[in-house]
Amino acid sequence: MTTSARPRTYLEGVTYALREDAKRHGARWDKERRAWYVLGDVPELLADLVQPEPGKPPRFAQVQQEPPEAARGRKAVSPGPTLRRPPTDDAQADFFIPALYDISGKENRSTMDVAVFRLSKKDLRAGALIRYDLSDGYVEVMSGPKGMASVWDYDIVLMAISQLTEAMNRYRAGQGEKPGRRFRPQISEILKFCRKGDGGKQAETVEAALDRLVETRIKIVRSRTSGTGRVMRDVEAGEGLISKYRATSYSDTGKIVSVEIELPDWIYREVVESKKPDVLTVHRDYFLIEQGIARFLYRLARRAAGKGQARWSFRTIFEHSGSAGTFKEFCRILRGIVVANDLPEYALAEDAGQDGPVLAMRYRNGEAADMAAGG
Repeated sequence: MTTSARPRTYLEGVTYALREDAKRHGARWDKERRAWYVLGDVPELLADLVQPEPGKPPRFAQVQQEPPEAARGRKAVSPGPTLRRPPTDDAQADFFIPALYDISGKENRSTMDVAVFRLSKKDLRAGALIRYDLSDGYVEVMSGPKGMASVWDYDIVLMAISQLTEAMNRYRAGQGEKPGRRFRPQISEILKFCRKGDGGKQAETVEAALDRLVETRIKIVRSRTSGTGRVMRDVEAGEGLISKYRATSYSDTGKIVSVEIELPDWIYREVVESKKPDVLTVHRDYFLIEQGIARFLYRLARRAAGKGQARWSFRTIFEHSGSAGTFKEFCRILRGIVVANDLPEYALAEDAGQDGPVLAMRYRNGEAADMAAGG
């Protein structure tokens, strides 16, 4: 009895960081063609790496594989998981809680390529000033005496943008009133949206986060070309990441029950007044990312790569992150995230650039179904 050989399907874009995952899913190395391939049916997790038909250009640039000897002398990086486990009640929505946390997170794109918050949980950076010089202007972030808002505090802003975007979609469809700048979530709704448990001191941390969001002020200066061809300079200054808030708590325990949050005018105008609001869908697993730098990398990839690919130098990422640490330590943490390679939607790999290491970010096509509509 003759058994027909299974066909080979060659892969592209299997970086040094991805090769172990590829091998675990059946990929093999062809020494003659110097390429990875699989026999027979292609596993779903490798489907977005299949080479195009002969004669067609690759869907994304090949990323050089870093040989083990290139890492000699470096401090070891930890390949631990980037995402924390979701809370136990995460999968089942509470019947008595409006499903605000099921609305896809929306992010204002004008600030996605810089960190308008701190990425460290320990360093509060009270009274600090961070300035980012960009090709079309600059962004300044100023904090108050209670500290700079963190990337985790900013989840509350994402929730507010999400609800505002959803309300505007209903308004444009003639199914509701035009929303205002204020929204009134329950504390339990905020925790659900951020995919955090409802126990311990989680509720108490919300008030501290709101204080920092009010005190962290943003100044955005951008240049643009007017309809007459003249270059215009737009300045947005003075407003915080939220304008103000009010909280309602139990008088006997002091536990906050609900809050009223007012969005700053610069965010409200972007969502409400623009014909095509400049917002992007944020994957729900973003809220499970533990490390501040990893969260910033996801935001960067979401804006720069979109549903394709992007390459940024380690140095530029460091400068846009507002990190208070050294570049060397930043690179060590970044390489650990690359090794883990488990960010939602995006595959990461390190490449060699002319002026130093480069981060290659590529959208994982296989996860497209996990994106909510509107991204």
